[in-house]
Amino acid sequence: MTSPTTTTPHGIKDNRQRGRVADFLQAKVSANSRLSIVSAYFTIYAYEALSQQLDSIDSLQFLFGEPRFIASLDPDKTDKKAFKMEDEGLTLSNRLQQKDMARRCAAWIASKVEIRSVRESNLLHGKLYHIDDGHREHALMGSSNFTQRGLGLSDMPNIELNMVIDSDRDRTELKTWFDELWHNTALVEDVKAQVLDYLAQLYVDHSPEFIYFKTLFHVFESYLAGQLEQAESFDNTAITATGI
Repeated sequence: MTSPTTTTPHGIKDNRQRGRVADFLQAKVSANSRLSIVSAYFTIYAYEALSQQLDSIDSLQFLFGEPRFIASLDPDKTDKKAFKMEDEGLTLSNRLQQKDMARRCAAWIASKVEIRSVRESNLLHGKLYHIDDGHREHALMGSSNFTQRGLGLSDMPNIELNMVIDSDRDRTELKTWFDELWHNTALVEDVKAQVLDYLAQLYVDHSPEFIYFKTLFHVFESYLAGQLEQAESFDNTAITATGI
């Protein structure tokens, strides 16, 4: 069986026997490249893994294909069910490095990245990675999101189905397709501010008092939730004066 990191060329990138999406991006993204990406998700750990290449690019236009990701970002950290820009299943060492990663990712986005999202959910399903390195275009399209699992960087990567586009005509046509979506204000909107607001919450320096009360909340969260349910049940109980 061929390992995921094999150098054998494949037209398909499945994050398994036929190579990883991350390897394709590392090989094709060079200094001053201009990138166009369509993905439902974005995580800071996927950025971190490719930061050596991404930090040197000229620009990136990132289009979220799933607006529920943006709508569910929770800058105030009040909704425990909100989507996050952190990957799941991370080790403690990675968690401890998260603040620095988020800070560097935010600085990169602020200086080099434009971010938009489609307005309607379940409208855009395709994933695209288009690279213009100043000399030629490269493109890959298929199913991989911009996450560790989607790029094949986790211990248990997703089984993806992506095709490397080796036709100049098709690469140009894909970029035209992307540009048509990117500039269609009826379909997409700018969401860079929301993303930066969320990232700021990942690296903000909280006061000791905030950390103390936040810790207490998480220790007693299940107990407090039970108390709230009981209070709501009592409030909804009607007491009638029958037989009086």
